Amino acid sequence: MTPPRTRTWFITGASRGLGRAFTEAALASGDRVVATARDISPLHDLVTAHDGALAALPLDVSDRAAVLSTMDTAATLFDGLDVVLNSAGQFHYGMIEETTEEQARAHLDTNLFGALWVSQAAVPHLRHRGGGHLLQVSSMGSVGGHASVGLYSAGKAALESFTEALAMEVAQFGIAVTILNAGGYDTELFTRGTTATEPDPAYADLRTELAALWSEGVQDEPARAAAVVGDIVDLPEPPTRVILGSTSFDLVRDISRQRQAELERWESLSRAAGVG
Repeated sequence: MTPPRTRTWFITGASRGLGRAFTEAALASGDRVVATARDISPLHDLVTAHDGALAALPLDVSDRAAVLSTMDTAATLFDGLDVVLNSAGQFHYGMIEETTEEQARAHLDTNLFGALWVSQAAVPHLRHRGGGHLLQVSSMGSVGGHASVGLYSAGKAALESFTEALAMEVAQFGIAVTILNAGGYDTELFTRGTTATEPDPAYADLRTELAALWSEGVQDEPARAAAVVGDIVDLPEPPTRVILGSTSFDLVRDISRQRQAELERWESLSRAAGVG
């Protein structure tokens, strides 16, 4: 049998959380990785341990010019790219009314536009390669808005919408695209990666209710998600969407069923609005 070709990954947000787990899993499988993050100092130990297989490059994905330049550099380092995994992201906590313009723009610059810039930069390199795989880390929260995380969910929903369109556009080039709807993982997203609004006392009761609800959640280890992603990129026909996590799958399925029931409940109004 012909041994599998060593792949080259380009991973954003690689210094911690899921991005770090994806990086470690790719290296463990024998692949090469260009790992990027705003602060690459946490990656120094991996660079030393995987001499020649890992390159760490600083990158702020909200800077489009930097994304394009860094992607070009990465492709040069290892003579092309095979897998681009966009894991960079932030979390925004706060009610819609409380969110400032500065917070909204800064959040979407990373979670939405950052993912768009990475996608735009990746496609030419994967097309030149004759194919490849682009994976976008989204969230189970994208299936619907929820109090206090509405802006985060909105950014992820928009990310998924353009990613679905992109998948249709680049299929002709042999490029696979997969959305990863991640659930609750122990990634420090809700601590170091969080911006928060100034609490309005009008929402105090709701905040207390939400805090009690979320305190019951259990966070999985990022390595479990990374192992599944390794399986996904090995598939000859990978899925366009995968929900990561058993609890997440159940929640997304329940929300989808509730939404379908709501649509059917008001079907008469929908049909009354037009005959076509």
